[in-house]
Order: sequence, then structure tokens, then C-alpha cells
Amino acid sequence: MQLAGVRIGFGLTASYCTIPDVIPALKQLRTAGAELFPIISPYVIKTDTRFGKGEDLHRMLVEITGREPWQSLVEVEPIGPQRLFDLMVVAPCTGTTLSNLAQGVSNTPVTLACKAQLRNERPVVVAVSTNDGLGTNLVNLGLLLNRKFIYFVPFGQDDPERKPNSLVA
Repeated sequence: MQLAGVRIGFGLTASYCTIPDVIPALKQLRTAGAELFPIISPYVIKTDTRFGKGEDLHRMLVEITGREPWQSLVEVEPIGPQRLFDLMVVAPCTGTTLSNLAQGVSNTPVTLACKAQLRNERPVVVAVSTNDGLGTNLVNLGLLLNRKFIYFVPFGQDDPERKPNSLVA
């Protein structure tokens, strides 16, 4: 896979249990030559969980991408007018982010980055990770599956018996 010169905005949202699964994909994209621009939801690197410390994730993102994560609406606003990215990825994409994208709400750096990308008819790739993907959020998933320029990483139920509504890419 050769991605030299491809500019990818990479949004991480607060599905803390799947963030560790996303890190190898970031490394793989960087190794393939992609220019990565990390964009994070406000609490992603400010929260310590049983899945890791926010400080460690911050350090890892800077190490992999060579850039400080964009954490504010002001930082991501130029994406649209300047056509900064060839591709925008949201991985993991929480149910809240999924809902905001489906309803056109751009209240976090990740959702505003997606909105900016979509206004230029450029691709957004979503890797869903939500406990209610087959519940309340199913309507939002359906809306996005039908929207132009939004593509999904293949997903499925991660634990059908204990969490029947849960989806993960």
C-alpha cells in the first residue's frame, strides 16, 4: 500500500475500549507514507480509563503522526476552505459521533472536520464502535449508509449474546 503524499485527517472519538485497536492502523498508514493529521474529541486525551491513560495516548499520537492533535473547532475550521485532506477517517466512531454526523451537528473537532470534508464532496471513512448501533442509533446508521461520500469500515456485532445492540468495525 503506497500512500505517499495522501493527506488524511484521522479523528478519534471516545470509544476508549477500541482506541488500542486503532493505533496499529495509524502506524500502518504512516508507514505507507500517508500524512496524518490527528483530530480528537475533547475528552480523548484528557481522560484516564482502564484501557489506558490520556497522556500516553497523546504521546503516542504525536509520535506516530509527528503532529499535535487538533482539539478545538478553531483548529479544524480551515479544513473546508483550504481543502486540507484527501480523506477523513473517524476511528473509533462512537454512537454520539455517529448521531451527530447523521443529523449534521458539528459540535466537536471531529464532527466539524467531517462536515468540512463533506462540503467539498470528499470521502469520510467511518469505523463504528457503539453499544447501541442496533438500538437507538440504528436510525443514524441507516441515514449515514445512504449518504454520499461516507464509507464504512466493515462492522458487525462484537458480542451478540451479552451486548445484542453493540457494533464494532
